[in-house]
Amino acid sequence: VQLQPSGGGLVQPGGSLRLSCAVSGFSLGLYAIGWLRQAPGKEREGISCDNSDGSTYYVDSVKGRFTISRDNAKNTEYLQMNSLKAEDPAVYYCARYPFRARCSPSVRRDGMDYWGKGTQVTVSS
Repeated sequence: VQLQPSGGGLVQPGGSLRLSCAVSGFSLGLYAIGWLRQAPGKEREGISCDNSDGSTYYVDSVKGRFTISRDNAKNTEYLQMNSLKAEDPAVYYCARYPFRARCSPSVRRDGMDYWGKGTQVTVSS
């Protein structure tokens, strides 16, 4: 099982980035996936997740700005990030929930079983 996030980089405040998470070793269509981030000096926090039935959840800090989606045929999960703010810089991770587990609005990180290595997002003018 592998999850490989990509797409991070440097963007100006108000800008956009799209993160991708290419998965292998399992069929994306059967699993819930979450996105998390960890800023320097802070704990890793779950920010968004989606279930295989298409239901999606976001924490308040990203709601209305970030959109999670997936392409099961490509085994790739996405996180579209718009209107990026000074508080968004962090290392972003994608992670998988166990088979038949569902993610919830709280996007709890302790419910996930496999993690990618992370991709850095920097917001600066």
